[in-house]
Amino acid sequence: MDIVDLLPVAMLVALVALLFSGFPVAFVLIGVGSGFAFLGIALSAFNPAQFAIFPLRIFGTVAENYIFAAVPMLVFMGVGLERSGIGREMFACMRILMRRVPGGLLVSVVLVGLVFAPTTGMVGASVGLLTALALPMMLSERYDPALAAGTVAAAGTIGIVMPPAVMLFFLADLFSANVAAIFLGALVPVGLLSVLFVAYVVTRAALDPAAVPPPQAQDETLGWLQLAALSVRSLVLPGLVLTLLFASIIAGWATPVESSSVAAAATVLVMALNRSLSVAALRDVILRTTRITAMVFAIVVGATVFSFCFRLYGGDDLIVDLLRGLGVGDLAVLAAVMAIVFVLGFFFDWIEIVFVTLPIMMPVLGKLDLTAHVVQPGFSSTWVAVLLALNLQTSFLTPPFGFALFFVKGSAPAGIRMEQIYRGVVPFIAVELLVIGAVALFPALVTWLPAQYVRL
Repeated sequence: MDIVDLLPVAMLVALVALLFSGFPVAFVLIGVGSGFAFLGIALSAFNPAQFAIFPLRIFGTVAENYIFAAVPMLVFMGVGLERSGIGREMFACMRILMRRVPGGLLVSVVLVGLVFAPTTGMVGASVGLLTALALPMMLSERYDPALAAGTVAAAGTIGIVMPPAVMLFFLADLFSANVAAIFLGALVPVGLLSVLFVAYVVTRAALDPAAVPPPQAQDETLGWLQLAALSVRSLVLPGLVLTLLFASIIAGWATPVESSSVAAAATVLVMALNRSLSVAALRDVILRTTRITAMVFAIVVGATVFSFCFRLYGGDDLIVDLLRGLGVGDLAVLAAVMAIVFVLGFFFDWIEIVFVTLPIMMPVLGKLDLTAHVVQPGFSSTWVAVLLALNLQTSFLTPPFGFALFFVKGSAPAGIRMEQIYRGVVPFIAVELLVIGAVALFPALVTWLPAQYVRL
């Protein structure tokens, strides 16, 4: 075998090794791509004139893609709602509303994670926020530490796949799928996950009173007028922002870019109404939005540089030949890709996986014939995208390296052991695997709703 044929393999090995070094992902991607470009020049496998293609590909990836124009507004929405203190008020309100439900505090954590995580867009941000809000309170009320930590970890990841989650926008773009179809396709699986999570914690509370103490008496003291005002401020207002974004895309009233812009403007209005808007607060939101957006686009640029060199050296063909060489059917190939993504989710956030790993797999995924398994014609890519989203959400929780588990540990009060977090997430992982299995066996759970409302 010629040494040039080994360059794609060497690129992947170098990428994985350097990603674990802790160096910024964007610079790792750019460095590996550029480094192997120069190595290719030395081996006469890369023409120096091809460096001129880099800016053209970057421009084509970013400037000509309408999804990327929505990123700053989506990030602004999430950062603004977080900065407004809505998360804390939302948790306080849900805690009171669920006070008569067995395990009501655990149910509140699940529901707040479902609503709030789509606005943060990052696993670390949502898990860290819920850990800081709920875990100390549950420990002070003598909840079982493993159950409390596991519920926080699961709730912090469930909203990552809840429309209008940022990840769904990028998966829709990656699969060239309709954004509205992806949103609608994710609703039933996420709803099923939420119902089963709530069912588990309520059942656990009923069967194991020692692990879930009764609510404290002060929850009963808030008047109906005060509760109504708190509900409007903490639940209705942010709910309207998310509904405005979601419904306008589904109904076709606006493009994702236009919808995200309106949602960002509505976020400023929410901050004004709950009296958290100030020059200092707005400046902080803009600066944080700029940093996160710059990080996302830097990774996009790096992934573009890396993928160009990888494909130039035949990396796409290598991946296709490797998976096709397994001698199995298209569903088995999809299962192999799901397994690879699942393992990567132990170590990396979804941004790295969606922008780096999945584009490498797309030549394989794009050639799969799934029409015999997916009844609704034209929605195979929607089904695969939702499956991958659920897969990523589950892998973030899986011991020993689940990405979200370390965020819980890092944000948890002293005394919470990693072993307790591991034990706590196991039932939630079982529920998630059950839902993924159901979606894999019955694609209509994803495709039926989009088929009713989306014209392809």
